[in-house]
Amino acid sequence: MKYYVLAGEASGDLHASNLIKEISLIDPQAQFRGFGGDLMEKAGMKVLKHYRDLAFMGIVPVIMNIRTIKKNFKFCEEDLLAFNPDVLILIDYPGFNLRMAKFAKEHGIRTYYYISPKIWAWKQKRVYRVKAYVDEMFTILPFESEFYGKFDYKVNYVGNPLLDAILQKKTEPDYPRFFAENQLPDKPILALLPGSRKAEISVLLPTMLEAASHFPEFQCIVAGAPNMGVEFYQPFMKSHTAPIIWDKTYEILVHSRAAIVSSGTATLETAILNVPQVVVYQLTPNWLFIYLKKYFLKTKWVSLVNIILKKEAVTELIQADFTLKNIVSELNKIVHDPQNEKRMLDDYREMMILLGNKGASERAARLMVSKLKFKV
Repeated sequence: MKYYVLAGEASGDLHASNLIKEISLIDPQAQFRGFGGDLMEKAGMKVLKHYRDLAFMGIVPVIMNIRTIKKNFKFCEEDLLAFNPDVLILIDYPGFNLRMAKFAKEHGIRTYYYISPKIWAWKQKRVYRVKAYVDEMFTILPFESEFYGKFDYKVNYVGNPLLDAILQKKTEPDYPRFFAENQLPDKPILALLPGSRKAEISVLLPTMLEAASHFPEFQCIVAGAPNMGVEFYQPFMKSHTAPIIWDKTYEILVHSRAAIVSSGTATLETAILNVPQVVVYQLTPNWLFIYLKKYFLKTKWVSLVNIILKKEAVTELIQADFTLKNIVSELNKIVHDPQNEKRMLDDYREMMILLGNKGASERAARLMVSKLKFKV
């Protein structure tokens, strides 16, 4: 069968690549085509546009790149019709993918959504577009079934693919090897995960580095975004010396004492790897965020760890709370307060129980192929 897959971010590239691998095992004649990244290409998909050329975040960047965005839509629509797949598989990235779901529906192309957009937190009205244009939704978070159920929309909960991606690579820390391979001193690590987009890295990283400098007993390591080169990071490193390591985020975390993490999937990854963390974010102007939060944000928390647990397991320093003073204070609570650290790690264990068993990618692939074969 023919599969057209659309992913617009690094995390989508990761999960789509594992899905493609599993579908290929079940359907050896499968053909894959679409938008994505290096991992999807390595898994066997023909990547027509890389996600680094799609990721425009925030009101101003979207407006400035509106012509490029429109060209991407037109190209995708024409190529989708020419390929005429058995199914269009959408991976998160709702701004682009929900429009493509509508287009596919109008042209009789079956549409599956793998990894639901976070409409339970933001822009809940999008659920009506999902109901109208998406034939099957495959969810990865335990509370999403209940959310969609409120709108009389049945979903397929397959479990979280992060468990597969992380647990496949997770090993016990080997500090001598890790330090030697990356030319690092023998010193405890404070990991900085400032995100994968230029806008968020530009805003978050300088303050992260400044906060890390208050803990001289630690060495600071920046997890480099896969789509950003060293030249992008150089302007932020003038006042602070810190190594940037690419393609080893999980390995960095496994060897870290604590982490400062940009809100997003990385917070869940950090928790699965059992690393104490402070969650941070700032992008939208504070006055606009206050307005949006009051009228549009539907969850009490923004990090997936807290949303899954329905309590504040990890501290969130969002928008106006994202200050040097607050970050330093919260890091102190982690590295100098054993009871607080133990409480956080206990919460992580509770979260792992809620996430369930590994094997989400395989379950999603089998369910998708089965539904396609029998036109369920």
